Order: sequence, then structure tokens, then C-alpha cells
Amino acid sequence: MNEKFTAFPENFLWGGATAANQLEGAYLEGGKGLTTVDLIPIGANRWNIALGNLDSYEPKAGEFYPSHEAIDFYHRYKEDIALFAEMGFKCLRLSIAWARIFPNGDEAEPNEAGLQFYDDVFDELLKYNIEPVVTICHFDVPVHLVETYGGWKNRKMIGFFEKYATTLFNRYKDKVKYWMTFNEINMLLHLPYIGAGIVLQDGEDKEQVLYQAAHHELVASALAVKACHEIIPSAQIGCMLAAGMVYPYSSNPDDVWKAMEKDRESFFFIDVQSKGAYPGYTKRFFRENDIRIEMQPEDAEILMQNTVDYIGFSYYASRCTSTDPEILKDSTEGNVFGSVKNPYLQASEWGWTIDPKGLRITCNQLHDRYGKPLFIVENGLGATDVLLDNDSVEDDYRIEYLNSHFAEMAEAIQDGVELLGYTSWGPIDLVSAGTGEMKKRYGYIYVDRNNDGTGTLRRVKKKSFHWYKDVIASNGAQYF
Repeated sequence: MNEKFTAFPENFLWGGATAANQLEGAYLEGGKGLTTVDLIPIGANRWNIALGNLDSYEPKAGEFYPSHEAIDFYHRYKEDIALFAEMGFKCLRLSIAWARIFPNGDEAEPNEAGLQFYDDVFDELLKYNIEPVVTICHFDVPVHLVETYGGWKNRKMIGFFEKYATTLFNRYKDKVKYWMTFNEINMLLHLPYIGAGIVLQDGEDKEQVLYQAAHHELVASALAVKACHEIIPSAQIGCMLAAGMVYPYSSNPDDVWKAMEKDRESFFFIDVQSKGAYPGYTKRFFRENDIRIEMQPEDAEILMQNTVDYIGFSYYASRCTSTDPEILKDSTEGNVFGSVKNPYLQASEWGWTIDPKGLRITCNQLHDRYGKPLFIVENGLGATDVLLDNDSVEDDYRIEYLNSHFAEMAEAIQDGVELLGYTSWGPIDLVSAGTGEMKKRYGYIYVDRNNDGTGTLRRVKKKSFHWYKDVIASNGAQYF
């Protein structure tokens, strides 16, 4: 007898996703210290710094730093949350700026003004019955920890992070039920400074440095899971992966194997966080590349005893790879990972492959691999939106993109994938993490701000605002 699926789960968490450094602004208000993103300008120097080549621990004259004001959520959060509530959000994913809580990162006591700010934000969300989904570290490390200790290169970071996370759990235990430790933890390997506050020095063995830093983050994540389970037993705490299936370009077994290896570069982090131990393929990689991870005797037990409750992940695009040098010539760097162009798929104006079916494949892949609930915590279309004279934005292209992805999300649920929720990236226009642009817009709400920081910061509802409101109100019924 066939079971009929008729809807998303009754308690499905529809919402949107943000990051402190991309929307809050107020970069030195309320006692906040400098954070790593506060030193990444827009323009020619941005990418080099993101890769780990920082040349100053202070903002430099003549550079524009988008995070310093961003979209001023710090002062406008009530207005923005009211708009999210009007759309019917069930949850809002947001991050806490580490340097608002511990401005330097190594203080004995937290900054009360920073703690109170997030109390106020959470209270405003809960007033509208919107669940906060909180990322503890979202590309956001106090600059003092980078300058003084070397960021996540240094094992001392584990203790600083554990204290920070424990402070959050104790303060917000009655307000936050859903947590994540590190945003897109696998990005550490690709954008070391953005991902983990790592400044690479001349002569350093890059792979050795990055995987040692990864180990420190993995142990810190496990200790945060332990603290969360002890302090808030009813809460759920997850990890977060920058996901997206890697397809082999052909059925050549060498292409298939290379695609598997590319997937495993990212899965390694989640294998440890979800299964509690380093996988065999990573141990082989370390042996063959002379990477020697310094571990303390207790690390293995910490990792094994404190695995995550769910797998959070971002999905923007699938990728494609080949072992054929001629095929590799036709590669794109449309996103951080890079990819051979897939002849079956179109791309966004920023070169990101548009692949709705890839979301279903990725959901099934992760569910099969880990057997834990999944949470799609980033997905969306970055596009150049035009504010029309009648104060509207006709973003049908965004509606089409999201509609096709929601349909595949519904298929994944029918496949048996357990999904906790979906938070589209940037429900309100915010600063792009990759390019620093405002021009690359994801939101249902237009923000009048330009790449150079000019604009009134006025908020305007787009056409997609009303469409997403209908999707949430029906709990996605149209997809079944």
C-alpha cells in the first residue's frame, strides 16, 4: 500500500538566513571589538586578504569596508524583524558577532552591552513567534585573537571558543533552541582568512597549517556540543557545510573517482562532527602528504562523545570535475570552489550553476551518509535587482529559481529525507561575503544601498516578498 505524502512537516521551519558581519553594521558600537571581516575591503584587495594575505590589523585609509555599516540591522532590527514576521517566518537564522561578546576574544568577562543587544533581538523575534537559529561563529573572529595568537592555528583558540559558546548557552538558554557551531566549516580550506582568521606566513606549509587549524575547530565544535547538551538539554546543535554535489564530467572511472575525492574534501569535516572520528580516507591523505596533526590524548574521546544533532548546509550550486586536461580548460570560478562548465545547466550572472535537481541529490546524499535530520540553512539567487519608479522590484527570476528548488526539496522529503527547515540566504539584501557588493542581491526586501556605501538604507518589499509569504502560509502545499 502506497503512503501518500501531502505536505511539508507540520512544524517545518520556513525562514531566512543572515550573518552578523553582513547586516549588523555598527562595527565598533556597544563595546564591540574589531572582527576579521572588518579588515576586508571591497575591491581589488578583497580576494587576496580572504585567501590569507592580510597586511594590516587596522582598517586602512582609502579603503571602503562594507561590514562597518552594512545595512545597519543593529539600529533597525525591529523594522526588519517586523517585515520577516509579515512574511510569516517561522525562524530566522542569524549569527552572533564574537567580538560583541568578547571584544578581544580572551577577556575574563563578557561585554554586557553585546549580550544585551542579542537579548533584545531574540526577544523581538520571539514576540512574533519566530525561532532564532543561531550560528556561534559565522566567518567572524576577533582580530586580537588573530594578531596575538595566530587565529585557529593556535590550540588556545579552543579554550577561547569554548568559553564564548558556554557564555551564549548560559545567557540565552531560555530563548534559543537551535544552534550551529561554525558556518561552512569546510571553507577554511578555500578562504583561510574569512573561514578561520588564518593569516598565512611566507614559508609555511599551507596544508599542514590549514588541517591543524581544522582539527582545533573540530575539537572546539565538539566541546560546544557538549556544553550545549549539558546547559540546554532540550536544544539541538548542529554543524554547517558548504554543500553541493560534485558530478563527474563523464562516466570515465577516473572522473568518477575525482568527483568523489572532491566531495570528500568537504565531507571530512562533517564526518568528524557527525560520526565522531577521522575517516580512513583523510588518514591516508595525511600520510601521503606528510601532514602531521598534533592532537592531545583526550581529543579522540571528545570528538567521539560529542557529535552533532543535525546537519545544516548551504546549497547554491552543484559542481563538475574531470581528469581530462582539455575539459579542464573550460572551467569557471563562478564560486569559491570552481567547476568545469556543466553543458546541461545554466548559470547566474555571477557564474553560479543553477541546478534545482542538485538540491534533491545533495539532500539524499547527506541523509544517506549521516542518517541525521538536515536543515537547509542557505540557498538563493544573487542577482542585480532594479528598483522601479513605482517602488517595486519585479524579481520573477528569483521566484522561478526558488520555486524550482522548493519543488525538489519536496521531492527529497518524499524520498524519506528528514528536513527540519529551510532558510533562504539573505531574506533582506545584505553585503556579499564573497565580493563585498550590495549589487549582488538575494533578498525579498530591497535595501537602498550601493556598493560604495551610498544610499538611504530604505527597505522596499519585492515581488518575491509576497510570493514567499504565500508559500509559508500554505506550508509549501503546492509542491505536493
